[in-house]
Amino acid sequence: MNYQESYELWKNFSDLDKNLKAQLNEMTDPAEIEDAFYEDLQFGTGGMRGRIGVGTNRMNRYMVAKATKGLGQFLIGLNEANQEKGVVISHDPRNMSPEFATFAARVLAAMGMKVYLFEDLRPTPELSFAVRYLKAAGGIMITASHNPKEYNGYKVYGSDGGQMVDTLAEGLVKEIASIQDYLNIPMADYDESVDKGLITIIGEEIDAPFTEAVKEIVKPNPGVDLKVIYTPIHGTGNIPVRRVLKELGYACTVVPEQEKPDGNFPTVAYPNPEEKAVFNIAMKMAEEQDTDIIIGTDPDCDRVGVVYKDDRGDFQTLTGNQIGALLVNYYLKTRTELPDNKVVIKTIVTSELGGVVAKANGAEVIDVLTGFKYIGEWMNKFEETGEKTFAFGYEESYGYLAGNYARDKDAVLASALICEMTAYYKQKGLTLYDALLELYEEHGYFIEGIQSFTMEGIEGRRRIEKIMDSFRSVYFKEFADAKLVTFKDYKISESTDMESGEKSKIDLPSSNVLKFIFNENSWYALRPSGTEPKLKIYYSVTGRSKDKAQEKMETLKAEVNKLMDAI
Repeated sequence: MNYQESYELWKNFSDLDKNLKAQLNEMTDPAEIEDAFYEDLQFGTGGMRGRIGVGTNRMNRYMVAKATKGLGQFLIGLNEANQEKGVVISHDPRNMSPEFATFAARVLAAMGMKVYLFEDLRPTPELSFAVRYLKAAGGIMITASHNPKEYNGYKVYGSDGGQMVDTLAEGLVKEIASIQDYLNIPMADYDESVDKGLITIIGEEIDAPFTEAVKEIVKPNPGVDLKVIYTPIHGTGNIPVRRVLKELGYACTVVPEQEKPDGNFPTVAYPNPEEKAVFNIAMKMAEEQDTDIIIGTDPDCDRVGVVYKDDRGDFQTLTGNQIGALLVNYYLKTRTELPDNKVVIKTIVTSELGGVVAKANGAEVIDVLTGFKYIGEWMNKFEETGEKTFAFGYEESYGYLAGNYARDKDAVLASALICEMTAYYKQKGLTLYDALLELYEEHGYFIEGIQSFTMEGIEGRRRIEKIMDSFRSVYFKEFADAKLVTFKDYKISESTDMESGEKSKIDLPSSNVLKFIFNENSWYALRPSGTEPKLKIYYSVTGRSKDKAQEKMETLKAEVNKLMDAI
């Protein structure tokens, strides 16, 4: 069925949701119609994500119903017992999130499948925990993470509490694609389903053990007068983060303007803790009071950002790579009970600083593809075999995890660990800035960067494909004093030694990523986002000093952008 046929199907569907019907009647631009109907929302590294609205390429009740029907059929097909084990559903504060969560619950209930539905919004890591805690067959998290307010999304979790890995996700995608009559998928009556026990409402009975699981990993405040400002950026973190910090003895002041959940994110243009602008209100508060640190979590509370004061008293944000390296160093040094077979897992687009620090602290390092599900996959393996002990996992996009209670990154835990770490250094008369400088002085100055190019719609996808294909055949072999030593094409799982020309297999699942590795731990990588219409270019360089590293970074970016301009 082409996009025009899909459009006509929706136009002629008499029972179409009235709000979507109104949007459809206002849609007159042919390009807009094509973009809304030319495909179904695609599953990427973390499920599906898109603009809220009418059409097969949008987030709406029908696409949620189709995905949920496919998930139910897939889980029951794996094992009939999964019908009784059920699915846990949670959601963030975004527009339509509560409605989408309820639609999903009603679809599963109509299939006779058990549903555990959170009474209100909860963070993504608690959903991951709940799937494991309740021994459910799977989980659904309605969220678009840090995307703008126009977006929403749908993450799928397996019985291990992790986002479905490729082998399972491929089967799920096929099951979803097999559903043709997605406009007429049955939905059970909500109240009847609750009365019959098909839908069980959950809350504090999961909140409490989740809180305890986090507290088992973080050390209580040793008596340090730590001053913390916290912003949940209108998201799910407000209650769980503050609860954990309070019970551990870490007092924090919340940013009142950003405390309440709000899917319109009225105080920020983009609810992303990677962006310094989301901390503007918090930084004004910090100017008026003596503050050690500012922390902020994204809407579904799986990622956390940090603001600190440098030696000149200016506010600076730590990058995800810097936070990760600091946490790896601190955690490995202070958790002496960890065995010798401990492992730190990071992604292929994460800085090598964390890996260097981990090895210096006696840990093995494993690199995985982008997506926390790959970290969770290794965690499962170690839990089953006992051959290694998972110590810490993280990715450059501000996601961190320690312990085995969940299989996704957790900003509730990370917020508490960051407070513990800051208190530790304050006792020694040091700030996080001082601790970071110590890492650089010991291991070299690592500087990272990222460029993100938004290319929406079908034309944007074609542009991204053209850029990726061009970089596969045309690239530079040196910059500054660095020489290209390895070229990795993860799509064909092939690594090329640039000196000998020898090729070897990359033992990771296929993924459309290119990585160009130079000597001295410098590299850049290209990766189309799996959940957003973006092409991302990651950079990492090292130097003998901060100035030298910065010069190398500017040179590297200039060379890469020269190739981009030529394309």
